[in-house]
Amino acid sequence: MLDKTTVSNLNLEKYMGTWYEIARFQHSFEKDLVGVTATYKLREDGKIDVINAGYKNTLDGEYKQAKGKAKIPDKIEPGKLKVSFFLFFYAEYNVLELDENYQYALIGSSTPDYLWILSRTPQMKDSTYNMLVEEANTRGYDTSKLFKVPQKLKD
Repeated sequence: MLDKTTVSNLNLEKYMGTWYEIARFQHSFEKDLVGVTATYKLREDGKIDVINAGYKNTLDGEYKQAKGKAKIPDKIEPGKLKVSFFLFFYAEYNVLELDENYQYALIGSSTPDYLWILSRTPQMKDSTYNMLVEEANTRGYDTSKLFKVPQKLKD
């Protein structure tokens, strides 16, 4: 059984900005992408602009990006967002773990097929990574499916 309990507090303004994908479950819409980032920007209407970007196959590969939007459908559960990259089709974006300084996050969905480990920096301490993997494992995710995303070093 998957534990989809989300964080009880989410300060959207602190969450905005760029996050680096440290690890993920592979899926069709990010297939072959490395150096992936997700950038969030709060809109005046309360929704969020989302830009996911990365490089095809190698860190020197073709740069690709997808623009989407996100929203919090229920203010009582701020850690449960909905994200859309395709017209009006929204998918769950559940903030499962988030440190108090908004430096790392564990993101899941409504199914056990989607999982991301995000960081504000392109690299993450092994101890933090291992803690998040263990948390995902405890929640019922098959962490053997995690793909560590190659990232460029910051300039």
